[in-house]
Amino acid sequence: MGKMIEQIALERGHEIVSIIDIDNQEDFDSEDFCSADVAIEFTAPHVAYNNYLRAFAHNVKVVSGSTGWLKDHYEEVVSLCAEGGQTLFWASNFSVGVAIFSAVNSYLARLMNRFPQYDPHMEETHHIHKLDAPSGTAISLAENLVSALDRKEGWVKGESNAPYDNKTLRIDSLRRGEVPGIHTIRYDSDADCITISHDAHSRKGFALGAVLAAEYTATHSGLLTMADLFPDMV
Repeated sequence: MGKMIEQIALERGHEIVSIIDIDNQEDFDSEDFCSADVAIEFTAPHVAYNNYLRAFAHNVKVVSGSTGWLKDHYEEVVSLCAEGGQTLFWASNFSVGVAIFSAVNSYLARLMNRFPQYDPHMEETHHIHKLDAPSGTAISLAENLVSALDRKEGWVKGESNAPYDNKTLRIDSLRRGEVPGIHTIRYDSDADCITISHDAHSRKGFALGAVLAAEYTATHSGLLTMADLFPDMV
């Protein structure tokens, strides 16, 4: 992701002033990093929040696609952005195609609220290196779906110890090879099945979306999401 983001950013006329990985963490305090307009952060759940703090310490805005940190640190990030004057653009998925898919998912869920004979089920497939399950994108899609369906009260991870009944949306997570990401939502009834799916061919769509988000973030402040970047779709 980092290499692809760098390539697209350069193609769009941006300057890369600093690249930080596990081997040069001290560069968070470097003059080059402090000069950045926006830092793009794609790491792992256990380090993302601390990366935000290190960037915020120098008033550098952050665009992040890391997932898995919200449960423990969401309120702190909201406070840092609302009261501390910091800026974070966060999305579980930066793909333009996924933004369109999310809009379709929300519209279909509102339509399906009138047809209780259809029971929804979600499945997400990613590469074997992905640590969190369900994916952040699946959770966002599920929460949008549940909010639109009166007959659903929440979602549950498939093959977990959590109870599953007709009031919960089950999300099954598969890990296979180097799959960039597939999200599928099925509405099944006795008569037929309606399915929508987004299948990423590569990570290029995510990288482009992250750079578009960085361009937006450079001139905006606060806690930002894809709903700000694409207000008519998400």
